[in-house]
Amino acid sequence: MLTSSTDPTPAPGLRERKKAARREALVAASHELVGRLGLDAVTVEMICEQVGVSPRTFFNYFASKVDAVLGIQETPLSSESAEVFAAGGPTGNLLDDCAAVVGDMLDSSPVDLDRMALVMELSQREPALLVRQIAWFEERTTELAVLAARRTGATHPGATEKMISSLLILLVRSTLTRWELDGSVGEPSSHLPHVTAELRTLLAPSDS
Repeated sequence: MLTSSTDPTPAPGLRERKKAARREALVAASHELVGRLGLDAVTVEMICEQVGVSPRTFFNYFASKVDAVLGIQETPLSSESAEVFAAGGPTGNLLDDCAAVVGDMLDSSPVDLDRMALVMELSQREPALLVRQIAWFEERTTELAVLAARRTGATHPGATEKMISSLLILLVRSTLTRWELDGSVGEPSSHLPHVTAELRTLLAPSDS
């Protein structure tokens, strides 16, 4: 029998897997209930009852039932990747370093196309979901601009930092688009090098 003194890794790994499974269960329950009853008729307590957890546990994962339906989570970027990028790394080339950040984000947040389609369908029926999606996108955009400001040394995000934030978002969207067009084969991040190379080609000076 393994103990924490001989192998400390499995226990945290198991906890993380359990947390991820519980989070997925809350999202799935919110989808089923909202799809069947409508957003206004669903309460946090109803979601918790279906999953078998307390409201206190629910709020460890989501701030509201709307966030649960959308599956909202913090920006999936490791603190290590953020620190490396802010320090001007890992290569010193902005495009390559943005690609490294995006690769980390994509690898940390598995993409489920069926779930994305369901969320889009529910958002068309429930305006509050769309409003929250827009707000979440703005929050993440600001977070990335703040990260860019740490890299450039700006006291607050300006035009340059917002441009870097937009570049990061462009790489995410383009990579997911390429992945989907290629039949959703492999992991989305495996398509990132192609997107980066294509962008570099598009921005290169012409020979004429």
